[in-house]
Amino acid sequence: MKKKHISLYVSPWMIIGAALILLAILMTMAVNNYNREKRYMAQILLEKGAALIKSFEAGTRTGMRAMGWNERQVQYLIEELADQADVVYIAVTDISGRILAHSDSGQVGGVFANGFDESKPDPAQSPKWRLTSTQNSKPAFEVYRFFNPFTKGNGHINHTGRMSMSHMGRMRQNSPRRDATENNGAWCMPGNYEKNEQIIFIGFDRTPFIEARQQDFRNTAIISSVLMVLGFAGFTTMLVAQSYRATRRRLQDTSAIADEVVAGLPAGLMVMDQKGNIVLANPAAESITGLEAEAIRGEPARDVLPENLARLISGAGPETRIIEEELECSFAGEKAVPLSVSSAGIVNEDGVFIGSLIIFRDLTEIKALQQAMQRKEKLAAVGGLAAGIAHEIRNPLSSVKGMATYFKNKFTDDPEARQAAELMVQETDRLNRVINELLEFARPSKINSRPTDINTVIDHSVRLIRQDVEDRNIGLRLYKGENLPATDIDPDRFVQCLLNLYLNSIQAMEGGGQVIAETGFSEEGGIVIRIEDNGPGISEKDISRIFDPYFTTKSKGTGLGLAIVHKIVEDHGGEITVKSTPGQGTEFTIHLPASRQQTEKEA
Repeated sequence: MKKKHISLYVSPWMIIGAALILLAILMTMAVNNYNREKRYMAQILLEKGAALIKSFEAGTRTGMRAMGWNERQVQYLIEELADQADVVYIAVTDISGRILAHSDSGQVGGVFANGFDESKPDPAQSPKWRLTSTQNSKPAFEVYRFFNPFTKGNGHINHTGRMSMSHMGRMRQNSPRRDATENNGAWCMPGNYEKNEQIIFIGFDRTPFIEARQQDFRNTAIISSVLMVLGFAGFTTMLVAQSYRATRRRLQDTSAIADEVVAGLPAGLMVMDQKGNIVLANPAAESITGLEAEAIRGEPARDVLPENLARLISGAGPETRIIEEELECSFAGEKAVPLSVSSAGIVNEDGVFIGSLIIFRDLTEIKALQQAMQRKEKLAAVGGLAAGIAHEIRNPLSSVKGMATYFKNKFTDDPEARQAAELMVQETDRLNRVINELLEFARPSKINSRPTDINTVIDHSVRLIRQDVEDRNIGLRLYKGENLPATDIDPDRFVQCLLNLYLNSIQAMEGGGQVIAETGFSEEGGIVIRIEDNGPGISEKDISRIFDPYFTTKSKGTGLGLAIVHKIVEDHGGEITVKSTPGQGTEFTIHLPASRQQTEKEA
């Protein structure tokens, strides 16, 4: 107990002093180790370079003397010697730096990029070294000296330092020598080697040595940092231990509350630092954007988020408190999502801008409800008006049709009058059909739902339309899903819905085409019906209005066909969507829930 009590009051200066002493020892050892490794690297690579130079000279000398080599065989030899893991290049140049031979044959005839520093090779043939780099910035250890494959006393060099004429004659017979013009400046081996006109360079890869030194530096830095941290931690801990525990407790409570608030926030929340990099994204933000918080943390907002949203974030500076806008944003190429976005800058107590945040809410459901409400209000207004007009027009219309029929029968001898009367009857019938559609659209739907096999309804609807598609040279294909659940629908009303969709596709393909009807399972466990054609399609500006009453792009259409389709699908508790590409076709998709009775039986 006494020892434990004394250890609590060890002076922090002792801890710091011990850490500093250990740090000084460690740094001294690191410097000595670095110098030792540098000398070791220079010695090893210098000896290896000298050995390779001697090997190359010996190989060249032997090839020339025994086999009459020319520059091509020398090039092969230099490439074989350079085919080692740590050899970057081997080059032979003249005194001006022109490359005579190189391990990369494409360099021959060029100028050696490294040139000379202040220390050139000396005639004593002792190799020198220097640190340099290749053209692609790869660090290299270069060994170089004058290149002399022939020496005095070898039997082929005379007292003037040149080859004997007899030996040169033999070489010409074995391998005719080309002049410099014919070779485009390539290296021809016979020459005056005593004048030290050629220099050989061998470059070794320094990367392993550099990486080893860097690893030593990292290890030294880590150990040094640990020692420094230990020293200062001891000092700081002894001074503020009690305060730290209290502060930590308060921070933990505050952090727990903040985490719960952020995680439970129903709106998406993202926080960026002052550089615009994302530092926080809550689960709601992940759900709306489809981006994982871990994947985007630390990434610039302008690279991750849509351009319009990133621009709003960049506009939230220290002087701007709150920016609110409604945007349509597309994340990862998906369909645009309507968002209500609020952006604001974050300023600390000293007034320094430290970042920004955005809060965004998905308005998809709200927009859908607004559109549905607007459509219902519009339909209610149109329905009430249509009902009143239909009742007021229908009786006089019957009288007009009767009079037109009377005059058609009376003017049997006057073809023009009879034709005019027939036209009146036809137009009266057309107007009567429009009024019937108005009444059908305006009156409340009476749905007699019962569990029904959708494939049976599809078969019946296709039989009704088959003659029309054959007359218009239109192909009709039917794909039926197997083992589909029953759905609660009114078969008669739903056949009318399908017929309207078929007619809409058929009328759009005046020059022929193809209609595809398909049934299958929906992701929600119900059924899905797709009606697709390869007609002219619908433009983007019109596609949002096609279910509105009296909107049509056809010269003879009433604009009520698709509105009635939408009404029938909604009355059955389903949903209809449309996708269209101008010039390629249109696809209507109907989603219907499974029958309640079947769902209850399965449960």
